[in-house]
Amino acid sequence: MKRVLVTVGIVFAIGAACILGAGGRLAASDLTQVSRAPLALAKTVSIAHPDGKATVSSDETQIRAVLDTQVAAWNRGDIDAFMKYYWRSDKTLFVGANGLIRGWQAVLDRYHRGYPNRKAMGQLTFSDIEIEQDCPRAAVVVGEYHLHREKDAPSGVFTLNFRKFTEGWRIVVDHTTAFAIPGTTHN
Repeated sequence: MKRVLVTVGIVFAIGAACILGAGGRLAASDLTQVSRAPLALAKTVSIAHPDGKATVSSDETQIRAVLDTQVAAWNRGDIDAFMKYYWRSDKTLFVGANGLIRGWQAVLDRYHRGYPNRKAMGQLTFSDIEIEQDCPRAAVVVGEYHLHREKDAPSGVFTLNFRKFTEGWRIVVDHTTAFAIPGTTHN
């Protein structure tokens, strides 16, 4: 008989998205979670099989699928499809070197201005993706992005705050920072 080990993470600190409903409001069903704080059972489950391979939670798989879908949309030049996985709200936030951009439409407009055509968009890849799910409705993703274009190859890091809504996982905060151009120094 094959043995399967299941490990379940216990979350000691619950973020606001873990206590509040997906829309930022406290629902009656959330009151039981509040009364059980600060301990809550996280939904993230990893299963180690005897062959040493591990599987990841369904939520992590869904988040990775969102990222893969975004890369595919970007690489075919479809910024509107890329933005489908951002929370369509005035509260969506993009944080970058030029400051804060608030609201889904403003973030979409920023992408259209910064990447007006396929040549400017290049080919996107992500690497070093790490997903930390704090509770069933909130996750943080960190990683690196790489754009491969005709004349340059900018790269950087990102932190994405995901929240789970009825339509699926959506990015509510995107903090993206480009790496310094090689050969430059900062004082």
